[in-house]
Amino acid sequence: MMKALVSNDFSTSSDAEATDTAQWRGTALLRPGILAFEGEILPTELHAHHAVQIMAACTPISVVDGSGVRQQGTHIIIPTDAPHRVCDGARHGLAIYLDPETIAGAAADRRAHLHGWVHGLNVDPAHGRLAGHVADVLADLLRDNATVGLDDRHGVVTAALQLLPDMVKDGSVRGSDVARQLGISATRLTHLFTEQVGIPLRRYILWLRLYIAMNGVMAGDDVDTASDSAGFADSSHLTRTCRRTFGLPPSMMSRDVDWDISL
Repeated sequence: MMKALVSNDFSTSSDAEATDTAQWRGTALLRPGILAFEGEILPTELHAHHAVQIMAACTPISVVDGSGVRQQGTHIIIPTDAPHRVCDGARHGLAIYLDPETIAGAAADRRAHLHGWVHGLNVDPAHGRLAGHVADVLADLLRDNATVGLDDRHGVVTAALQLLPDMVKDGSVRGSDVARQLGISATRLTHLFTEQVGIPLRRYILWLRLYIAMNGVMAGDDVDTASDSAGFADSSHLTRTCRRTFGLPPSMMSRDVDWDISL
C-alpha cells in the first residue's frame, strides 16, 4: 500500500506511520532528482512537498487541492509546494517525485500551472517495469529539450561527478569547494553542470546525500549511521530533508521495498 508513503506535512507523524511505511511492499527507484514508487495508491491527508509529483494509474485517481477543488484523472501532475490530498486512489499505480530544479521537474511543474493538474502523459502503469515507466515520463516531459550524452560532457563536469561522492561523505560541501579543486570558477562549473547533468550542482549534492544514505540502509545501517555516512548533520537533518522534499519520512528507505538505486 502506498498510503503510508505520503505523510501529512501539516502535522507531526506518529510512530504508527513509520511502522506502516516499513511494511509497505512494492518497487521503488532513486536517481539524482528522481524518486519513484510503484504499488497501491491509497487516500492521504492534506500535505505538501517541494518535489513535483506525478501520479499515474490504470483507473482514475481523485485529488483535492488546497482550495478544495477536485482533480480527477489517470494521470495527474501536482506542482511544487502545492497542498493536496488523495481522495480516491488506485489498486496499482505510480508516484514519481521530481526535483523542481531539474529540467524534467521544471517541465512538469510548468505543465501543471499552464494546463491544470490532469494530463495525458505517455506512460501505461499496467505494462512494463518501474524504470521503464520513469523513462517514458521523462521522455514525454523532455521531448522539446535537447539532452547531452555522456560522451559530450565537458571534462570538468565528468571530474566533478567523480569527486563528489567522497567529498559528500566527508561532510558539508559547496559548489565552490568542488570548483576550487577543479581549477574553475564556481559560476562556470554551476552553469556547465546544470546544462549537462540536468540538475543544479547544489541540488545534485542533496540528492547524492540521499543516495548515500539509502545505500547505507540497504547495507544494514540504522538511520543514524546512514545519515552520518551521507554527510547529514544528524538523523533529524535527514528526516527534515525527506519530509520537506517528498512529504515522506526516512522510513521510506525500508529494506522491505524492492529498490532500484543508481547514479
